[in-house]
Amino acid sequence: MFGFYDSYFLFFGLEVTYYGFIIALAMALAVFVACLNGKYRGLKTDDLVICACYVLPLAIIGARLYYVIFSGDHYSFGEVFRIWDGGMAIYGGVIGGAIGVMAYCLIHKKNFLDVGDIAVPSLILGQAIGRIGCYFAGCCYGIAVTNPDHMWFPLSTQIDGVWHYSTFFYESLWDILGFVVLTLLLRKSGIKQRGAVASLYLIIYGAGRAWIEGIRGDSLMLGAIKVSQLLSLILVVVGLVILIVVYFLTKDKRMKSLKEMGFSQFVEKENAMMREKRLKKREKRMLKRGVNKKDKQQTEDKISDKNITKIDNTQATSKNKNDKTKQ
Repeated sequence: MFGFYDSYFLFFGLEVTYYGFIIALAMALAVFVACLNGKYRGLKTDDLVICACYVLPLAIIGARLYYVIFSGDHYSFGEVFRIWDGGMAIYGGVIGGAIGVMAYCLIHKKNFLDVGDIAVPSLILGQAIGRIGCYFAGCCYGIAVTNPDHMWFPLSTQIDGVWHYSTFFYESLWDILGFVVLTLLLRKSGIKQRGAVASLYLIIYGAGRAWIEGIRGDSLMLGAIKVSQLLSLILVVVGLVILIVVYFLTKDKRMKSLKEMGFSQFVEKENAMMREKRLKKREKRMLKRGVNKKDKQQTEDKISDKNITKIDNTQATSKNKNDKTKQ
């Protein structure tokens, strides 16, 4: 009924793969983080939950179709839908998710750049967690390791008894760093351009993935070209173009800045609250140090007084004894 095995675990008799469980966990955390960040672009929790209803199904469909198209294998119509047999690609999920965001923005009259800024930290966090699932699925690994000095985990890992570079871990680490950078930028009041965070995601993820894809051993191919590596380079260029365009549009007042939209007030308010908290903690520490110092001095004074009293009593006793002896 319950049990843990190499690639799955039993939950009330139901086989749940580690890969599927980790992907589901990544999606849930991504939505949760997006809800926390929504206020930085004027989006409510309800807005982002509704957006997720568009994004997640299309992301799953996109991930599957991307793999089916570029895997080189032949699938029957029914086999295309058997996602539980494996065969999904992150880039397909990103494309499907982007289509979901566009559909949500068109139907609910939201700004695509604002929603994109909120979505990308969650997206790259989900990618970081999802890559850990690749370890359990035994996919997305690197080329075979020929140097014995590199045959150690987690630099490399064994796939069917052969050591391969752990490219899934490399990408996971890169994505975690990207998540930290994008989250800090999202909450930074100095950024004026809407869509800047989304553009930087394309640049950061695209650059890292382009390098990592170069040492992948199971890449999806289009002839002699690694599809995901080519797409990564395209994303870097697109990210740079969008970043430059929104900068000049904002500078020329043809696009409202974050401050003009009133979004930066949340960052400024939160920063002010954090500064106030730090100041209060500092005052408490200083007060505590002052009280401790005062208590310590009082304790030392009491000990000193006790020692003086004890010495005086000892001297008095000694004097009385001497007087009695003289008598």
